[in-house]
Amino acid sequence: MQNLLIVDDNVDVRQQLKWGLSGGGFGVHFAKDGEEALECFRRERPSVVTLDLGLPPHENGVEEGIRCLGEMLRIDPLSKIIVITGNEDHSAALEAVRIGAYDYYRKPIDFSELKIIIDRAMYLQQLEAENRTLRDSRDGDCGIVGDCEGIQRVLSHIKRVAASDVPVLISGESGTGKELVARAIHQKSARSKREMVAINCGAIPENLLESELFGHEKGAFTGASRTVKGKVEYADKGTLFLDEIGEMPMPLQVKLLRFLQEMVITRVGGRRDIEVDTRIIAATNIDIAQAMEEGSFREDLYYRIGVVNIVLPPLRERGEDVELLANFFLNRVGKETGNQGLTFSKKAMQWIRSYDWPGNIRELENRIKRAVIMTPGPRIEPEDIGASGEDVQRRKMNAGEMSLKEARQLLERDMVEDALRRSLGNIVKASSALGISRPTFYDLMKNTASETPDALSGRNPNNGGRICVA
Repeated sequence: MQNLLIVDDNVDVRQQLKWGLSGGGFGVHFAKDGEEALECFRRERPSVVTLDLGLPPHENGVEEGIRCLGEMLRIDPLSKIIVITGNEDHSAALEAVRIGAYDYYRKPIDFSELKIIIDRAMYLQQLEAENRTLRDSRDGDCGIVGDCEGIQRVLSHIKRVAASDVPVLISGESGTGKELVARAIHQKSARSKREMVAINCGAIPENLLESELFGHEKGAFTGASRTVKGKVEYADKGTLFLDEIGEMPMPLQVKLLRFLQEMVITRVGGRRDIEVDTRIIAATNIDIAQAMEEGSFREDLYYRIGVVNIVLPPLRERGEDVELLANFFLNRVGKETGNQGLTFSKKAMQWIRSYDWPGNIRELENRIKRAVIMTPGPRIEPEDIGASGEDVQRRKMNAGEMSLKEARQLLERDMVEDALRRSLGNIVKASSALGISRPTFYDLMKNTASETPDALSGRNPNNGGRICVA
C-alpha cells in the first residue's frame, strides 16, 4: 500500500485533511513540524507528501518548509511532494518547485481538488518506481563495470553477502569504487527499501565525530540547542556505511565496538540506551593489518567489522577493463552533457592503457569528464585527457617506440628527481645516493632541467623551494 504524509502545524487542518482524504486507498500519516516529518518520512517512505511551508519555528516564513523539502528529496528523489502555502507571494512556491517539489497548492484547501492532485501524484510515483525496479533488475551489477577476474570475484562476493546481515569490510586504494560496492550490497539486500546512511570517518573532526555517529541531547554542549539523532539512528532497519574507518580515532573505536556488540547506543549527553537494528559495511584504503601492528586500530574491532572482506583491485591491475570503463564514462558523460558522438583517438586509447592511474576509477572518470567538455573536435587526443609530455614519453617507452637515447634520458631524469626528493633537495646527499660526483650530478641536472618538474629546475617543494649544496 502506498503512503501519504501530511505535514502541517495546524491541528484543525490536519483533522480536516484526515477526514477529507479518508478512504483514498492509501495509508495516511501526520506530522506537526519538520523533525517529526523527517522522522516519519524516513520510517514510512511515503509516495506522496503534502508539505506546509510555514512550519515552526518559522511559522510566518518558509525556511523550515524549504529545508524539509530538500532533505526529503535527498532521502528519496522519487517521492512526490506537494507544497501547500497560505502565502500570497508565489515566489516561495515557485522556489519549492525549482528545488524539486512535484506541485504546489494554495490555501484555503478544496478537498476534491487536492484529492485529484494527490491521486495523480500517487499514480505517477508508482509508474516511476516500477520503471526503476525494472531498470535495476536489468542492471544486475548495480553500475559496477568490469570483466576482469578480480571484478568478477567482487561481484560474486556481493551476491553472496547481500543475502545475509554479516558486517563487511571493503578494502582498496582511493578511487577504486568502495562506496559503489557498498551500495550494491545494500540494494541487493533485504534492507534495500530502507536508507543506506554513509559517514566518512576521516573527514569529520574528532570532537564532532561522536555526535555525528551517535547524536546528542539538547544542552549536551555549547550550541546544542535541540536533540539531534546521529547517523547510526538514521540507519535503523537499513545500512550504515562507515567510509575510511581506518581513520577513526581510538576513543571512538571503543564506542563503536560497544555498539557492534550490543546494538545499543547512547547519545552524547544522554543517559538512555537506544536499540538500533542496522547492517554495518565499512571501507578503508589503509593496510588494516599494519594499523593493528602499530596500535592505531583495535584488533577486536577489526574482527567485528571484517567478518567478510572484499578487496577491490586497483585500476592498473584490471587489464582491458580500463578501456571498457573509458568508453562507459565517455558514453555516459556524453549523454549527460549533450556532447555525444565523441571517440578516442588511437593515441589517446594507447595512453589510457599505459597510464598507471594512481587515482583509479575516480581519476579516469574526472579526466574523461573534462575531455568531453573541453575537446573541440570529434576525437579525444591524449592532451585532452591531461597527458603531459612526460606521460607521452612513458607511453612511447612502454610501447617500444622510444630510442635508446630517449629512454636513457628519461631514466636519468627519473633517478635525479627521485634522489633530490628523498634528500629534500640536498645536492651532496643526492649525488652520494646515486654514487656519482657532485659535478656529474650538476651536469645531469643541466641536461634534463628543460624537461623536468620543479625538483630539477632549481626548486624543491619539500624544503620550501630550495636546493641545498650541503
